[in-house]
Amino acid sequence: MLRHAPKFYEIAKRIVEITEGSILVAHNAQFDYRILSTEFRRLGFEFERQTLCTVELAKDLIPDLPSYSLGKLVRSLGIPVTDRHRASGDALATVKLFKILLDKDSSKNIITQSIRLDPRHQLEPKHLDILDNLPSVTGVYYIHKADGSIIYIGKSKNIKKRINQHFTNTNQKSKKIQALVSTVTYEATGSELVAILKESEEIKRIKPIFNRALRRTIFTHGLYSFIDENNYINLKVDIVNGRKTAITTFSNRQSGKSFITKAVDEYNLCQKLTGLYKTKTSCFNYDIKTCHGACIASELPELYNARVNDLIFKNSYANKNMVIIDKGRDIDERSAILIENGVFKGLGFFNLNYQINNMDVLQSIITPMENNRDTQHIIQSYLRKNKRLKLITLN
Repeated sequence: MLRHAPKFYEIAKRIVEITEGSILVAHNAQFDYRILSTEFRRLGFEFERQTLCTVELAKDLIPDLPSYSLGKLVRSLGIPVTDRHRASGDALATVKLFKILLDKDSSKNIITQSIRLDPRHQLEPKHLDILDNLPSVTGVYYIHKADGSIIYIGKSKNIKKRINQHFTNTNQKSKKIQALVSTVTYEATGSELVAILKESEEIKRIKPIFNRALRRTIFTHGLYSFIDENNYINLKVDIVNGRKTAITTFSNRQSGKSFITKAVDEYNLCQKLTGLYKTKTSCFNYDIKTCHGACIASELPELYNARVNDLIFKNSYANKNMVIIDKGRDIDERSAILIENGVFKGLGFFNLNYQINNMDVLQSIITPMENNRDTQHIIQSYLRKNKRLKLITLN
């Protein structure tokens, strides 16, 4: 049924047209509204409508029922339904249910009180003025007090939208920022990777009062290797302690476990030797014939270790000389992140008319930046998530 159905972006405009100025009625409206809002947000559109929930209305108008699921409600009220659990059948059933609830609410008080709207914060004039001068581009932004000092640094793929969120959020930090902000400056980067690297360095250097969380190390776990008594390379996700050098790092243990799980399939590795399957005999994959038997020493260590080393080489830039090419600030520009002998040296921008595999040209465009464990984590994480990035290996 879904194979030939239209994509959301193809019907989005029509949804906006038919719901304009209307109240969205749904059974468990919060769920449907959240899905719609999420899909529109992916298209860069803020979808806002009033909603009425027939679950809430039914609980108020028909109390003490054992269940308020749509199926049981319509059965208890004698509403004829066809095509249940299909969009049209459920929608028509909700319409019939809503009509009964409207009739039951003779005073119309409950209907009026039940209308919901996710309220958008009323922006102050100074906030509107700030937003008017901001672009919808990827980059780093700086929130300043009246004396010019920076109180918050952030990065976003859409600076204008992100600042609007700061101005409309109701948490304690956002309220403090709203009260203190005088102006917002920004630096467009084009590349999200460049923005994250710049944000990390600027926060460590300036230490804004509302960036306390990001002053700490941004990863907790790393991928480590060791050789067992049978000469097989074992992999293990463990807490980063600073004493051992990690192959790559992760924001949390779950992220590391997810990486290892995918690596087992991609490189045909053994679950036992990657810490995913604790056993003294063969791993589960060997039993279903997708592991070659390193877990019981039936595969030559040289063959198995070659695949592990491929994974290590791909996910660690130790001792590598390379340039990561990403988006630039304009259509004819690209960004370049330079790694020399496994050390992050800095980044810069170049015009597409120039060849940058020449070290002299590279040195001229690169702005030096600090190499630390956070920058290594940022780069490695970004490379894992963006496998189509262009990498140039340097001699």
